[in-house]
Amino acid sequence: MSRPLSVARLIRFTLRVVIAILASLIALWSVSTTHAQTSPAHGPIRAGDDMPMLDFLALLHQIAPAAAEGAKIYLGAVHLRCGRTLSTLELRQALAHDGGEPVLMGLIRASQQQDAAARVQLVRQIHCPTGGER
Repeated sequence: MSRPLSVARLIRFTLRVVIAILASLIALWSVSTTHAQTSPAHGPIRAGDDMPMLDFLALLHQIAPAAAEGAKIYLGAVHLRCGRTLSTLELRQALAHDGGEPVLMGLIRASQQQDAAARVQLVRQIHCPTGGER
């Protein structure tokens, strides 16, 4: 007889699936690109170039809308609090490194749960990498 899933277990399961999909997607993007590949927003992508942020967020939205929403909040908060804009590579690393940057992963979870209070609290926890916090 199977046990019914609690909401918390279902959310944890969903987050694990989203993280696995994101890790797979990031791994695919890490493979060297060919000169025939194109970006709808910016034309051909050359090997070694970083994917444009808008393209990355659009793809992320297709896979996991809550992840894209959490990433947008994270990007905006880093820009406001630290006075800098993250590159797509930095965001990809924040998503993939050691299970994901904790504040970013929390923002994704809060977006999934539509928890505005958690989002506000998580944004306050963002630390600027160069100490440039405003």
